[in-house]
Amino acid sequence: MLPWKRVLRPLAALLLTASVAVVPAATTAQAAEATATSSSGWNDYSCKPSAAHPRPVVLVHGTFANSVDNWLGLAPYLKNRGYCVFSLDYGQLPGVPFFHALGPIDKSAEQLSAYVDKVLTATDAAEADLVGHSQGGMMPRYYVKFLGGAAKVNALVGIAPNNHGTTLAGLTNLLPYFPGAEDLLSTATPALAQQVAGSDFITRLNAGGDTVPGVRYTVIATRYDEVVTPYRSQFLNGPDVKNVLIQDLCAVDISEHAFLGLTDRIAFHEVANALDPARATPTTCASVIG
Repeated sequence: MLPWKRVLRPLAALLLTASVAVVPAATTAQAAEATATSSSGWNDYSCKPSAAHPRPVVLVHGTFANSVDNWLGLAPYLKNRGYCVFSLDYGQLPGVPFFHALGPIDKSAEQLSAYVDKVLTATDAAEADLVGHSQGGMMPRYYVKFLGGAAKVNALVGIAPNNHGTTLAGLTNLLPYFPGAEDLLSTATPALAQQVAGSDFITRLNAGGDTVPGVRYTVIATRYDEVVTPYRSQFLNGPDVKNVLIQDLCAVDISEHAFLGLTDRIAFHEVANALDPARATPTTCASVIG
């Protein structure tokens, strides 16, 4: 094995967790069971939004995740609070089951666009709210900014989103020192290369400002994020932006990148506040029992 490949392999493995909800690999039987659970709790296309919650919520998973595993915590949480909740798979690569969001991010945004249209048609709603984890909190900004999503999205809530890319604690700075490494990463898993801080994709996404008028943005971050680094790069600048550091709400919350989106009920409570700011209640350490 070439020496640079010995370094690239672990680096690529770490990059696979950028914007990732890390979950055990599912067997076919487990996936079928999870899908059944999903269909009985969310992705119910007969659901009609209520007056209290007039917009459907579309959940957008992170890299190397999928529409079920990423949302086994948050989807029921929102569904039990009266929301019509939906989730999609995107960014699939041929021959790679279960682990998605690896394809080109601009193409993934096109998939999101089509899915939002499908949800709006099914629910007879004019707008949707989007909640995404990691890449799922960043990719919708491409849809909103370049694909007409601003007219169809009321709010975008990003949980540990890599809005300005990631340095992966400095490891991405090693890529130029290994000839061919960047090209290999871009060819095999385009979304991983696009999420590196300073990439052409990230530069284009943020050119001219982080936000688009008419959309409310919320970012929920943790100081213990080991995947999207530095963690403050997740925050957005612009009008109608609320940046939340989870430790400012509960200092003893030590959730890192993956668990912030998977199980953190303090983050879930802040998501609910972002979706319905008129009925927001203070998020504290006690929110874990709410």
